[in-house]
Order: sequence, then structure tokens, then C-alpha cells
Amino acid sequence: MTGSVSRSGARPPLLGGRKERLDALAASSGKGDAGVSLAASAWRRLRRNPVFLVGAAIIVLFVVVALLSPWLAAHDPSARLLEGQVSRARNEIPPAQEGFPLGGDQVGRDLLSRLLVGSQQTLMVGVFATVIGLAGGLVLGTLAGALGGWVDSLVMRVVDVMLSIPSLLLAFSIGALFPRPSQFTVILAVATVQIPIFARLLRGSMLAQRGSDHVLAARALGVRPRAIVFRHMLPNSLGPVIVQATLVLAVAIIDAAALSFLGLGNPDDSIPEWGQMLGGAQNVIDSHPSLAFWPAGCIIVVALGFTLVGESMRDALDPKNRR
Repeated sequence: MTGSVSRSGARPPLLGGRKERLDALAASSGKGDAGVSLAASAWRRLRRNPVFLVGAAIIVLFVVVALLSPWLAAHDPSARLLEGQVSRARNEIPPAQEGFPLGGDQVGRDLLSRLLVGSQQTLMVGVFATVIGLAGGLVLGTLAGALGGWVDSLVMRVVDVMLSIPSLLLAFSIGALFPRPSQFTVILAVATVQIPIFARLLRGSMLAQRGSDHVLAARALGVRPRAIVFRHMLPNSLGPVIVQATLVLAVAIIDAAALSFLGLGNPDDSIPEWGQMLGGAQNVIDSHPSLAFWPAGCIIVVALGFTLVGESMRDALDPKNRR
């Protein structure tokens, strides 16, 4: 009977039912994901990730406050409006009162206004240091990954030497080279520390792109090496570097605050900065810990926000996590 069914061309019911089920399963699984790029799929996961949403909310709030701080600050951050309530003999500072929700500092300046204006300085230092470090890392990483040979060896040995030194110690050493500390010296010191991180990451991404199919196809078609580097290898290598920039921005804010705390930042305390405020409070931290608590808390929360966003983006852009 089985042979006659096969000779007549009839299909066994079991195979027919299995084929229909497989076709239905394939159609249902590809209905919502067909043609979705890695970036679109990553954004779809990020929108449902509470860790990313919390970090993004912190960053948005920080940026808005920093940009609007000159208008949000109720008083001049350098004006000693509460100086009459300061008593060095009794070690007293102005307490919280009407118009001054956080009170004043050790010389009678409004603490809340200084925190608001200081957020702008902290954002500027972190962003500029990250951008300069990213630019330097892109140059070195592109040279090493595109040219290879002795250029790659030379660049990587310099990067290895810089990475062998603790980042804060290297930034402190660079900042100490300048005769007069300023905000520019802090930016330059922190940016120099970040260059080898971006250079090594970009170089590794570009080396991975060398053997990819689209690069091999471009070489087979006779595309010029410069066009291959800047049109094919470099754009496809920037994803991990951009994610790393988000994480480095958190480290840059912490390192900049550390340098200002150690006295290598802007010596003019009429222009507040969170690390500078933290350093100025160290002499009275035993009797007035609030002067150190508020700037330190702001630094920790903002760094946490950038770290949460960076880690979420790293997980979302990982092709292994695609479902």
C-alpha cells in the first residue's frame, strides 16, 4: 500500500502537516523582525530597559540643569550674601533658610547656586576632555588599524606605555607640568589619559573589519585603499568606540573632579566646579559634612547616569543578544 501511494505521487499526511507547521512558524517569526537593522533592534531593547531609562533621565536632567544654570541660580555664586552669619571662632556657617535652601558655604556664598553653576563647568570639562580624547584616539587607531606594519607596532607600544600607568596618576603628572593650573590644563590632562583607550579599541575594530566580506569585495573591485579605510572600515568600526565614549565621559567627570580636588584645577573659586567645591570643603568636613556631601553626591549620580547608559548600549548593540 505504501509503495502504491508513493508511485501515485500522493504526499504522506504527516509530512504535509509538518511542512505547513514549519511554514506558519517561519511566517510568524519573521513578521515583526524582517529587515530590522542592528541599530533599530538595539533601540527597541533600550526602550524597554529600565536601567537605560534611569540613566538617560539622569543625563537629560544634568544637561538641562547645566545649560539653564545661569537662569536657575537664584543668586550670584561668587557673592558673599551670608557672610555676616559666618563665625570662624565658633566654626559656624549659614544654615538653610528662606531663599537659601541649602544654606551657605564657609565664606557665606549660596551653596545651591554654586552647585547649579558648577554643573555647567563639570559638563564642559567632561565633554571637552572626552571629545579631545576621542579625536586623538581616532587618529592613532586609524593609523594603526589601516596601515599596520611598523606604524601599528609603534603606535601600540606608545599606547601600552600609557595604559601601564594608572589613569589618575598620569593625569596628575600631566597637570603638574603646567606652571599655572587652570580649567584648560584639567581638560588636556584628562583628554590625554583617554586617548590610548579609544586608540586600542578602534584599532581592534578595524583589524576585525580587514577580513570582512565587504572589504574583500571592495579590494577585488579595485577600490583605492584610502576609500576602503574611510568608506568601509572606519564607519563600521565606530559603534564600539561611541559606546565607549559614553563610559569614558563618566570617568572624565570623576578624574576632572579629582584633579580639581587636588588643586590642579581653576584656582579662581568665584567660578564654582564640583571637584573644586569638594576640595574647599575638606577643611570643615568634620563639622560641616554637608559642604562635601552635596558636590560629591552630584558627581556620583551624574557618573552613575553615564555608566548606566553606556552599559545598556553595550549590551543592546551586542549581536549575541539579538533575539
